[in-house]
Amino acid sequence: MPHGDIPDRRFEVGSGIAAVLLLAAVRGPLDPAVTGALAATAPDLEHLFRLLRPGGRKLFPSHRLHGWHRSGGLPAPLQLLLAGFLIGLLLRRR
Repeated sequence: MPHGDIPDRRFEVGSGIAAVLLLAAVRGPLDPAVTGALAATAPDLEHLFRLLRPGGRKLFPSHRLHGWHRSGGLPAPLQLLLAGFLIGLLLRRR
């Protein structure tokens, strides 16, 4: 899926961790929303941890194959706004 990345990696990682922890605190660690959030972040973990790249090769095809990881789609600030809105909905629905 085409997307724009947030240029501040520290903010991107920190806000992602905070969102998952907040969901887990409110809905419980085994809630499907928490499990889905963790699963959705799995491909990007290989950007952070070299251990997840055996022989230096990225595992996920969207990161490994030319043309699969495309820029475009919604701009990063709008993605962030929508993510906040969706997290708000998930925290409210219980």
